[in-house]
Amino acid sequence: MKIAVISEISTADRNKDIIRAMEGREGHEIINFGMKGKDDVPEMNYNETAFLGALLLNTKRVDFVIGGCSTGQGFMNSILQYPGISCGHIMTPLDAWLFTQINGGNAISLTLNLGYGWGSDENLFTIFDKLLCVESCAGYPAHRKDAQRIGREQFENISRATHVSFAEVLKRLPEEFVGKALAVPGVYEILETETMDDEDVAGILSTLQKS
Repeated sequence: MKIAVISEISTADRNKDIIRAMEGREGHEIINFGMKGKDDVPEMNYNETAFLGALLLNTKRVDFVIGGCSTGQGFMNSILQYPGISCGHIMTPLDAWLFTQINGGNAISLTLNLGYGWGSDENLFTIFDKLLCVESCAGYPAHRKDAQRIGREQFENISRATHVSFAEVLKRLPEEFVGKALAVPGVYEILETETMDDEDVAGILSTLQKS
């Protein structure tokens, strides 16, 4: 699985803890976007990192996004404004273990300042262990698997009905907002607009790149 780690300004110093906890996990490619320290440019808040995560997921350039903010609530609520996103607010290893099996989502939001103290960096290791150790959508408890599958399908149908396409999102958002995410080093390289399935999205991004 290709996993993007996207840190924002208030938690930029936690980026190294997330990367350390994710390193060496077999079968997963970790791409470190967003901020790696508070002196990084561009400076990104949780709305901007959420947009970048949604962009990478909707263009199928990554399979999963690890984000967060001081409480985890801001990033989660912001990324859920976009189509095709299922994001969990993860504070404990049990949250992570259940989120994978029941919700099978494609993003998580971590609490990275509130209550982040002694041992919190080690807690990330266990969170990621539990997030990645079980089959996505396996169901828990097992007898609830079919009901949970129906719930996920309903969620996906609701999301499609209540969101515009991602191309339309790009058209409606301010160009400077979109451009800030595109200015993050490595983003245009991974997007590869010339090979993108969604021609409308590819055309918009290519135009922005040239402007």
